Amino acid sequence: MNKKTIRDLRDTDLRGKRALVRVDFNVPLDSKGQITDDTRIRAALPTITSLRDRGARVVLLSHLGRPKGKPESKYSLEPVSRRLAELLPDEQVGFIESTDTDEALKATRQGPAVVLLENTRFLGGEETNDERLSRGLAELGDVYVNDAFGSAHRAHASTEGVARYLKPAVAGLLMEQELQYLGGAVADPKRPFVAVLGGAKISGKIDVIENLLPKVDRLIVGGAMACTFFKAMGLETGKSLVEDDRVRMAKELLESAGKKLELPNDACVAPSLDDTSQSHSVRRNAIRAGEAMFDIGPESARHFAEIIEGAKTVVWNGPMGVFEKPPFDAGTRAIAQAMAQATKRGATTVVGGGDSAAAVAELGLDSGMSHVSTGGGASLELLEGKMLPGVAALDDRSGGGGTRAA
Repeated sequence: MNKKTIRDLRDTDLRGKRALVRVDFNVPLDSKGQITDDTRIRAALPTITSLRDRGARVVLLSHLGRPKGKPESKYSLEPVSRRLAELLPDEQVGFIESTDTDEALKATRQGPAVVLLENTRFLGGEETNDERLSRGLAELGDVYVNDAFGSAHRAHASTEGVARYLKPAVAGLLMEQELQYLGGAVADPKRPFVAVLGGAKISGKIDVIENLLPKVDRLIVGGAMACTFFKAMGLETGKSLVEDDRVRMAKELLESAGKKLELPNDACVAPSLDDTSQSHSVRRNAIRAGEAMFDIGPESARHFAEIIEGAKTVVWNGPMGVFEKPPFDAGTRAIAQAMAQATKRGATTVVGGGDSAAAVAELGLDSGMSHVSTGGGASLELLEGKMLPGVAALDDRSGGGGTRAA
């Protein structure tokens, strides 16, 4: 990684200074406003604690949900501040109900040692990366730290714009870890290198496939996106989700991938998602017109697991089926268990955020992976080899350029 991190800062850069830290506290809330998963809050604790240990005041910025550039009470970060205070019992944690205001500025200098400001997306210029807002946010700190990997693919005022006006601008410990695992796995993998892609649509993974194909030893494709490949092979897909406008592209990928591409040999099908009592497994060339594929079949699950367990590097993005609804969770479960076994054997296993991360957590196997990403869209773009604006804006260690998966 060629970007500076908080490890590169001297103690004199931090002692008595205000560290403006962009975190990703975009956590799920229930109907009563209670946090249902605090993973992203806990993921930011090492950076916050490290900065406090080195004498810095910590000013936190985050978004939550999708307010339309104005305050909405259901998207307030106040519940997050309460949970953060519980996770940092030795610190006084304050919450300020504004961000780009004199009150917020005063709190950064005179308030508690750890201050969380209100939702950045309550500000009209946040998502447009407004220059005036970026300059205003820069006044809230003496050093900028971006630890919000999950938002690094967005060029917003609090993720990209502020880094141009507040220096030094460096990565936090979570950001560093995400880039090392996701970027490093693709740039310099131990072999065999296996990528596992799933999910509903091939259209959302085209760039990932094209970036990974030349680099991997095997590329496993599952989920409904496999059905578009089946259609390209001339197979009956029944009522399965197929992207007809991508069939030609799938055919081209089949030709260019050769033996690297691993598709399911069988499928778990049913007349509908709700008709689980009639679910059964069939060969991929035996899907009937009145049925749809909702998971990979048991033979494919075993075959994919064998490939994964023999790998030295595995990157996984996207479930193998509708994992939220048994029995269509079996394929995803098999992949997660195989990755946990591969980890035990010394492989580097990376789960690329989003639904895959949710599935691994639900199965209680997140601790069995080398790394589970906190960013869905950001991890996908890194796997695509794209530049992440929130990373590109940070200070270089040496030489120019942003961080991309090589």
